Amino acid sequence: MTERLILLPGWGLDGALLQPLAQALGDTLQAEIAPLPRLTTADPNAWLDELEARLPSDCWLAGWSLGGMLASALAARRGARCRGLISLASNACFVAREDWLSAMPADTYAAFHAGCEATPAATLKRFALLCAQGAADARGLSRQLQAHLQTHADEHLLAGLEVLARLDNRNALASYAGPQLHLLAEQDALVPAAAGEALLALLPAGEVDVLEGCSHGFVLEQPASLAALMLDFICEAHDGDL
Repeated sequence: MTERLILLPGWGLDGALLQPLAQALGDTLQAEIAPLPRLTTADPNAWLDELEARLPSDCWLAGWSLGGMLASALAARRGARCRGLISLASNACFVAREDWLSAMPADTYAAFHAGCEATPAATLKRFALLCAQGAADARGLSRQLQAHLQTHADEHLLAGLEVLARLDNRNALASYAGPQLHLLAEQDALVPAAAGEALLALLPAGEVDVLEGCSHGFVLEQPASLAALMLDFICEAHDGDL
């Protein structure tokens, strides 16, 4: 059986950003990039409802950053109708809270949200810089990321930013019984690699790995390394039959 995998992109960037990763996955499985919802509501359930209606069932769900958080929540919703879950540079909670400290500080998020409201174009450019921070060639990666920034700042961008803050996937990750792999970046400026230990403690089964020497934008920085880890995990999850 050829496995099917749906890739969801992150906030503020187009799905073409994931094309190198989809290509690196090769002919071994059927990898498809699906856009995030373009909704103006910040209700996470509405975003999940839209994805549930649009995305095929009985496939692997994967995503980067916000896409990974949505994939995680949707996998828990689907249960046995999801063959497996892979998140890339995603956290259980994007914004820190009293009982989940390995995340973005609340005041940092608040300042970023205010910037997105006041000067969205400048904030998106700053976001690309943050995604590249910690990369071996941060300047070059930032230029690549900026080429994938959404060209207009609609209300759905602000809504997506608020969804990031509202999603709490701790129960979702703990309840999803299918195979799950969570890959973090050692030098991530947005999702601390230190969240890995707390993430692993949530999982009923699964893996959490940290890729050394790379940034939040590792989907563009190290697509071949990510693809190899993803393929190995999917193969092992289905007894070597891929």
